[in-house]
Amino acid sequence: MKADGDRISTLKNSGLRSLIFPGCVLVIYAIGFVSSPDRAASAVDNSIGILFNLMLPLGLVIALMVLMNLLLEPAHIFRLLGRGSGNKGILLSATAGIISMGPIYAWYPLLKELREKGAKNSLIAVFLGHRAVKPFLLPIMISYFGGLYVVVLTLFTIAGSLAVGYLVNILLKD
Repeated sequence: MKADGDRISTLKNSGLRSLIFPGCVLVIYAIGFVSSPDRAASAVDNSIGILFNLMLPLGLVIALMVLMNLLLEPAHIFRLLGRGSGNKGILLSATAGIISMGPIYAWYPLLKELREKGAKNSLIAVFLGHRAVKPFLLPIMISYFGGLYVVVLTLFTIAGSLAVGYLVNILLKD
């Protein structure tokens, strides 16, 4: 019975803790409206604009998470991105990082869920590192910086991402 009481108090504490940040933001906005209503109104407008800009990427990531939960079992994820994934896992993680779109912070919930289902930390690091490689931007980069520079930069970015993945594997004992 004590375990149920502990769990309920933990849930209450985590619920209250989740309100600290929004509460602080509301207090800051209230102070702003008292001290400078025009600037505070402008800040609220900017915040709403940012919220609308984030809705599409976050919506896509949430949809991906729902699909992943419906279609993939932890055993599938572990086979694709877990300990025994080997080079196939690295290639999959790198490719996913390259083709992923949107702001990086929109991907964090999905990556957290993958990690909880058994994905290796090193493969998540490879994904994050490969996000810097965007094939559709290469022609623009070449026009600004030249072909040799872009090829060298891209190869170093890929090599650096793989090295970071390897180091994460060593340091976190994946």
